[in-house]
Parts: sequence; C-alpha cells; structure tokens
Amino acid sequence: MGALIAVAVLALFALFVAAKTIRIIPQARAGVVERLGRYSRTLDPGLAIVVPFVDRVKPLIDLREQVVSFPPNGVITEDNVTVNIDTVLYFTITDPRSASYEVANPLQAIEQLTVTTLRNVIGGMTLEDTLTSRDQINTQLRIVLDEATGKWGIRINRVELKAIDPPGGIQEAMEKQMRAERDRRAAILNAEGVKQSQILTAEGEKQSAVLKAEGAKQAAILRAEGEAKAIDTVFAAIHEGNPDQGLLSYQYLQMLPQIAQGDANKVWVIPSEFTQALNGLGGVVQSLGDKAPRPPAPPATNGPGAPPTA
Repeated sequence: MGALIAVAVLALFALFVAAKTIRIIPQARAGVVERLGRYSRTLDPGLAIVVPFVDRVKPLIDLREQVVSFPPNGVITEDNVTVNIDTVLYFTITDPRSASYEVANPLQAIEQLTVTTLRNVIGGMTLEDTLTSRDQINTQLRIVLDEATGKWGIRINRVELKAIDPPGGIQEAMEKQMRAERDRRAAILNAEGVKQSQILTAEGEKQSAVLKAEGAKQAAILRAEGEAKAIDTVFAAIHEGNPDQGLLSYQYLQMLPQIAQGDANKVWVIPSEFTQALNGLGGVVQSLGDKAPRPPAPPATNGPGAPPTA
C-alpha cells in the first residue's frame, strides 16, 4: 500500500515537473523568462522548454496593437479657455524585455505622458485653432509620445482626439456666431441670386429689343424693296402700254379719293393739276364723241308742200 502511494506521488510530481518544463506560447504573444531572478531570454510563439524551479516565465505579453481610451482631461488654451479633451491611443509593444523592465505600469505611464504632452501642445494654441487643427495636434502628440516611449519598447502608432468640449457658455456663443455667419451667407447668396436674375432679365430684354429692331429693320427693307419693285413693274407696264393723256388723267382722278382719306384731313385743297386732268379727260371724251358714227336722220313726214313719196 505504501509503495502504491509513493508511485502515485512520483507520478504527480513528474506531471508537475513536465508542466513546468514544457510551455506553449500562443501566436502574437511573448514570454519573458527569468532565471534565478534575472532576465534570461524571451520565448517566441510555439513550444518552449524551461528549467523547472530555476526558470520563471512572467505573464505573457500581448504583441498585438492595443487601443486605450483615456478619460476627459481639462486643458487650458492660449486664450485662457478650459476645454475637456478625450484621447484614444493606439500602441504596440515591440520589445517585451524593455516593456517588462523599463517601466512599471506602461498604461499609466502612457496616460500621464499623454496628458502632459496634450497640455503643452494645447497651451500654445487658441480655442479656434484647437477646434480646427485636430490633425496637427494628433501628429504632434504621436511624435512626442513615440519618442518618449521608444525606450520602453512601445511604439505609438496613432493618437486621436475623440472629443473637444469647450464650456457651455463658449458653446452657446459659438452657436450664435455660427448661426449669424450662416444667416449672413444666406443673405449674400440671396442677394447674388437677385443680382444674377436682374442681370439675366436685362440681358434678355436687351437681346429681345435688338432682335425686334433687327426684325423691324429687315421688314422695312423688304417692304421698301417690294414697293420699289412694284413701282418699277407699274412704270414698265405703263411705258410698254404707251398710255395717252386721257388714261393718265383718269388714273389721277382715281387717286384723289385716296389722297383725301384720313381723320386729320378736315380741309382738302384741290390741286392745280385737277383742272388739267379734267381738261385732258374732256378732250378725250370729245374726241371719242367725234369719232363715233352718227345715226341716220329720220325720214320726213308727208305734209303740205312735201314732195310725194315714190
């Protein structure tokens, strides 16, 4: 019975020693080995063998990129305005030995370094510059933090300002200023629109007037050309017909009523050519009368003293 107990104890001891001797390191992890209290080596991912009771493996260190968010911190700007700034930090442990022995609490050290660096950077900027220069602030913070944490085996990949909250009174004043600025821009845009509308309307009226004038001009030219052609045609027809004085006088008399037309013609003066036209027309009528054949004379009736009819 005692032998069985001894065998069982030895088996348990052997399992314990094997567990202390064989260590499996996961991917993206690193193990720092101390031998008799001093740094010995760093275990890479995979199977590793250590000396039990001599080597001690410290808690595994995560080599992946880590994200840590710091609570809001009050920072005073150059124009004496206190703002609360939330920061988010992205970092990676590049040297497990330095991260284990160069700094006691890496996260607390990074937080305090971030706060002090942020105060130095924001202290040299106004509130307006702080609100509009996030990229510049992020870059300055990353450079300073990366330089300071390099000896700790930590690389600062990125620093982001999550929120910048000025005091309530400042926010209300900024909102009023922004609202006034937007109203001013809206008024300017409205005025510009009215101006452009009036300019376009004037341009349209100008072009319309020009086109109407051009149309009237072309119509007058065409009308004048048509009248000129009509006069030429009539004149040519008259000359080809070789009219006499009587035809010309008759045409003149036909034009007299058209000359007398019009509401403004209250008094009509007969031109001197009217008598000449009448004389010419009378002469024509007389000549036509002379040329016309005369009817034969009626026969005489038998009366006293009349010769007898055959």
